[in-house]
Amino acid sequence: MALCSIFCPSIPVRFRPKPVSLFFSKPLFSLSYRVYSSLQPTPSTKDELGTVSIGFLGMGIMGSPMAQNLLKAGYKSSPEEVTAACDLTFAMLADPESAIDVACGKNGAVSGISSGKGYVDVSTVDAASSMLISKQIKDTGALFLEAPVSGSKKPAEDGQLIFLTAGDKLLYEKAAPFFDIMGKSRFYLGEVGNGAAMKLVVNMIMGSMMASFAEGILLSKKVGLDPNVLVEVVSQGAINAPMYSLKGPSMIKSVYPTAFPLKHQQKDMRLALGLAETVSQSTPVAAAANELYKVAKSYGFSDEDFSAVIEALKAAKSQEA
Repeated sequence: MALCSIFCPSIPVRFRPKPVSLFFSKPLFSLSYRVYSSLQPTPSTKDELGTVSIGFLGMGIMGSPMAQNLLKAGYKSSPEEVTAACDLTFAMLADPESAIDVACGKNGAVSGISSGKGYVDVSTVDAASSMLISKQIKDTGALFLEAPVSGSKKPAEDGQLIFLTAGDKLLYEKAAPFFDIMGKSRFYLGEVGNGAAMKLVVNMIMGSMMASFAEGILLSKKVGLDPNVLVEVVSQGAINAPMYSLKGPSMIKSVYPTAFPLKHQQKDMRLALGLAETVSQSTPVAAAANELYKVAKSYGFSDEDFSAVIEALKAAKSQEA
């Protein structure tokens, strides 16, 4: 498998009003399908406040094919080299296994990071995985902050993410200007594990809401109502959430443009249910929703948007008929 990584030079600590550009100065290293990139400031943004070199590990839906093309062109390098070269490294991986592998595996971030540097993991993982990565990073003398985000593709593009952080307060303060570039708000939640827990609770609620919304769309059609009108009514009422008006029309057309893959939503539901089990908290609604996401995955909708959970309900209706 291929792991892509790109080095980063310096970026000012001050809030940046203009978008930064990618900088390719080191070769890419082949290891798995995770992606590494970096940010470079324009000369005009450098100032007397000094600079911080910053790396970014993991580029997701758009970055993966871009990095694969770079791999074909012969670029190779490792996360170890990225953390060795950068003062502050962000990591955004798809699941706990990937996050741990990139941080702690062979040629991983831990091998290159050192005292005084910072590692910010914005992946959605369980608290235990985050604590494991934190220990490995902190054993080198570096600082660690977990900072999973609430928001999907469009909020990420618009710089409207919400950062749920926990860990070293000093690193939180150092990374704050970068959170403000990428997001609209940030929360500091204390010890490592709290950020992961908050993100899982939020995504558990979101997944349950989407499953219920899908049921409502199908029920409205079944009783002769126009589901498009249902979306309008819901969007103007007390239960409104942006995802209803954003995803409702495409769900009605059975089209699911991917903003947040269904497989990741199901992964988060699974992790949230595991979290609930550790504290003996009953979560029957989320458990039922999780089963629907699992069914949708089994029907081949893993890489579609999580709104494709409606297909699991359609399948159930067909079987009943």
